[in-house]
Amino acid sequence: MFGWEFPPKIFGGLAVASYGITKGLSLQGDVETTFCLPHPCGEEENFLKIIGMNQVPINYRNVDYDYVKNRVPGYMTPEDYYRFRDHIYADFGYMPTNDMGCLHFDQGYGKNLNEEINNFSIVAGVVARSEQYDIIHAHDWLTYPAGVHAKMVSGKPLCIHVHATDFDRSRGKVNPFVYSVEKNGMDNADCIMCVSELTRQTVINQYHQDPRKCFAMHNAVYPLSQEYLDIPRPDHSKEKVDTFLGRITMQKGPEYFVEAASLVLKRTNNIRFCMAGSGDMLEAMINLAAQRGIADKFHFPGFQRGKQVYECYKNSDVFVMPSVSEPFGIAPLEAMQCGTPSIISKQSGCGEILDKVIKVDYWDINAMADAIYSICTNPALFKYLQEEGIKEVNEITWEKVGLRIRKLYEETIMKCNY
Repeated sequence: MFGWEFPPKIFGGLAVASYGITKGLSLQGDVETTFCLPHPCGEEENFLKIIGMNQVPINYRNVDYDYVKNRVPGYMTPEDYYRFRDHIYADFGYMPTNDMGCLHFDQGYGKNLNEEINNFSIVAGVVARSEQYDIIHAHDWLTYPAGVHAKMVSGKPLCIHVHATDFDRSRGKVNPFVYSVEKNGMDNADCIMCVSELTRQTVINQYHQDPRKCFAMHNAVYPLSQEYLDIPRPDHSKEKVDTFLGRITMQKGPEYFVEAASLVLKRTNNIRFCMAGSGDMLEAMINLAAQRGIADKFHFPGFQRGKQVYECYKNSDVFVMPSVSEPFGIAPLEAMQCGTPSIISKQSGCGEILDKVIKVDYWDINAMADAIYSICTNPALFKYLQEEGIKEVNEITWEKVGLRIRKLYEETIMKCNY
């Protein structure tokens, strides 16, 4: 499995989904996953094997066994070194490697992302020759080239997991380079898993893929730990809190949240609004709140991580996700786990599996404002969405997702063997 993110380093929903899928597979007992990351932090959980692509030598001529043994104890035995070195290490002497013969990768999304995507795919070819596996699974467009390279090297079937497309990220202003990488991955895939039927239709219609190899594979959530369950819910009897939590970017529709807030505050003065996150539209949203005259009712606490995220959910009476195009969207499920009623856009993939939420078009700020006002002023509606939301989301588990993925693996392997 190739991925760009994995907890505890979380940059977005991709890390959460990667963890959930691999954990769900591991619960079956007989599925072993080797997860390849550009730059692990060393604190990943041990229910799966982690390979740091920044630790894989690609130029054996520059790698002496005694040096490897002394620098990285247990990296490989002498027998492994001499048996595999002529087969698993390519000679990329022209590439800038460190003294171990390894390529550099930033943690996260660095300035040289396109170069790192290419380097990741080169190292994938080395890993593909050295590991034992039945199927390849590549997450999101950054790792599609790695998946394709591994398939070319090994002849094993390739599944790609579409967590988002550039049509979602760009509001239709597609980057030709990203599109070509996405389409090449899809063209070479034997199975395409999409996080929603909404995304599946984009893959079929915009990337011209065979519907028979495209499958909707909705995300899920894990049960809250006791630490998060014990977070208290403050008394908001006098003043309610309405929250947006996510990347403050064009895709997430933050401006519609601000505009809806402005409408709500024309009807009542006892609601505060929180826009938690970071992104290229943060400054514009601060300015928009000021222009609408509601800055005194708006809070911008910045990027939230770990326990802070769940404290934010628990401190909210309403969670709003007004995404313009959301392939899935795990955040509403997390909010519902915390007992916070959610409002989501009809353009969100998670709406395909959620009923105990209020759904509005992202652009309909009047409907959004009405929903916010209703939940905040109608205790019966709040209680219904809170209680029924918890029941609904507790049935949406990664263990079930893992079983569905396992079934697709088996069908794909069987199909490719004929």
